[in-house]
Amino acid sequence: MEKTTVSFKTAYAPLVERLSDYKKNPSIGFHIPGHNRGLAVNQQFKELIGQDAFLVDTTDEFDNLGTLHPSSGAIKEAMDMAALCYGSKKTFFVTSGSTVSNLAIAFGSIMPGDEIIAARNSHRSVLTGMILTGAIPIWLYPKKNEDWAIYGAIEPLELEKKLEENKNVKLVWVTNPTYEGVLSDMKSIIDICHKRGIPLVADEAHGSIWNFNDRLPVSALKLGADAVVHSLHKTGGAMTQSSLLHIGKNSLLDENRIEHALKLLHTTSPSILLLAGLDAARANLESGIGKNLTDNAIENAKFFREKASAIPRVSILEGNVDVTKIFLKIKGLSGKRLESVLELDFNIEIESASDEGILILSNIGNTLSEFEYLLFAINKIANSNYPDLAHLEDVKFMPLTAVNAVMTPREAYFSKKVRVKKEDSIGRISAEVIALCPPGISVLLPGEIISKEHLPYLSDYSEIEVIER
Repeated sequence: MEKTTVSFKTAYAPLVERLSDYKKNPSIGFHIPGHNRGLAVNQQFKELIGQDAFLVDTTDEFDNLGTLHPSSGAIKEAMDMAALCYGSKKTFFVTSGSTVSNLAIAFGSIMPGDEIIAARNSHRSVLTGMILTGAIPIWLYPKKNEDWAIYGAIEPLELEKKLEENKNVKLVWVTNPTYEGVLSDMKSIIDICHKRGIPLVADEAHGSIWNFNDRLPVSALKLGADAVVHSLHKTGGAMTQSSLLHIGKNSLLDENRIEHALKLLHTTSPSILLLAGLDAARANLESGIGKNLTDNAIENAKFFREKASAIPRVSILEGNVDVTKIFLKIKGLSGKRLESVLELDFNIEIESASDEGILILSNIGNTLSEFEYLLFAINKIANSNYPDLAHLEDVKFMPLTAVNAVMTPREAYFSKKVRVKKEDSIGRISAEVIALCPPGISVLLPGEIISKEHLPYLSDYSEIEVIER
């Protein structure tokens, strides 16, 4: 179950191949980037990341690599191969993260004043899309799991009820899986939407490897979603900021509008390193080595879940979840305190901490020996007397507060604003997006009334931007 050595030659990656050729046969460049293959880079930085990184750090406009907008050459070939691999009508490479993927979907599918149904645990980028477009959000609340202080699944019947009550909805946007790996019944959700001719967008950022192992959940793309977003950098082995935006084969959305929106929002200087990293990650996951890597991630997670669950005071979130996302708590310790102990006493960094527990990811790059060491640490902590700390115990990390909106996000965002002390903000209308990241779920949005229940989630803020009276 140890990590397999990865080779980019395991499957054809056209952009990686072309970039490799460029490295071997460089041209003399009088163009961006100005460091000229690393000749004008800080020496310490060059030693840190290596000369080779600069030898291939170019843009998509030169060296016969093709272009991203409009797509051509090896870049287009790489995106076409990703579309074939994932089973989409079209797949776009995005080097500005899934934030821009979500913004492009919003900007390319929503008109000002459109009503959309969105899950309240959506990433802040979905909500930012509402500010850009002037959409009117109708919130769909996932089930709350109070024992774990997290959001759970979207209930299909709740969605159906919302659609019956709101006849003018133009789009439904659902996050699946949740940050902690909780799964919704996406097949039923998609069927409910399509029965009414309404597009369904799935923010599947944390499920980018599902397509490559039938022991993992089925991607919404295969179930008929109209658009799906994958953060390939989160779990798929691509470099940070790398995302895929998929248009479903029978999508109700206009792919040309979304592509135009992407051109407006995306950087005009995409990193060829990030683009090649997306190509390489897809090729690697699609290969036999990729199957072994995803198998290892599953087996490592199962091993840890079984062993850790047997330790007194330790609990692991079970049920309809992605097995590779392990949400764990130890009785008597807040999640933040447990995170601190792991980091300071054992040199272990976990994904995140919430009010109750910690999120551990079993990634394709983790080894069994790493999980054995993590198990040793959890066992030692659970059998030791680690007192919780008051300042960590009182701070909350997952917004589970109800929404009281009196303005649309766009109306509030463009209204006159003032800054007030946090304690004086109660009863005022928020004028800013406040989202804890990770997981990027909004505590407050523009247009929502601030209540005293929000204050525990605002420990990092001394002032809040509110609507001027």
